[in-house]
Amino acid sequence: MAQRLQFPLQMSFKLIAFAPQFLVKDAHDRPVAYVRQKLFKLKEAITVFTNEKQDQQLFQIKADRIIDFSPLYHFTDLQGVALGGIKRHGIRSMWRAGFDVLDNGVVQFSINEKSVMTRFLDGLFGQLPLIGLLSGYLFHPAYQVTRPDGTLVAELTKQAALFEGRFSAERMAPVNEREEQQLLLALMTVLLLERMRG
Repeated sequence: MAQRLQFPLQMSFKLIAFAPQFLVKDAHDRPVAYVRQKLFKLKEAITVFTNEKQDQQLFQIKADRIIDFSPLYHFTDLQGVALGGIKRHGIRSMWRAGFDVLDNGVVQFSINEKSVMTRFLDGLFGQLPLIGLLSGYLFHPAYQVTRPDGTLVAELTKQAALFEGRFSAERMAPVNEREEQQLLLALMTVLLLERMRG
């Protein structure tokens, strides 16, 4: 990425799409990243491009194992340089989604869903015929990004939408360039893993 991100970021994706994909735009409505997840791969692979034309790749996100509830997703740039990764908390994430963003095995950030009740209601109403179509408009899951010392760094919040997922990412505390890349990649990974909810 040639320049620093201008927050808040707007992330949107179609709820019904053959290949999971979504677009990230900055505060000035400029494309920042376009994410497309490869289909039918034994190991999940996510390619991040600069825009929907997919003419320039920025990053790769790859799972470290074939099938697992909480694999480690590694981040690399265009040159293959490691930028850390993200790992789901495991069985605890069934009640409240939680992830750790790692760099050389050290936790840099934790991403946690704010409300168990919102997750429960979203999941419950999302399964009901007809009413389920409205769950994406009624329930708004939110995720907080914190440092190990508890400092709130960013917040990702679902926006009201019927047939697409829309999220807004707001930065609450300063981060350096490497952390900003990790933050962007981590939030995109969380959305791809959580995309079927709301």
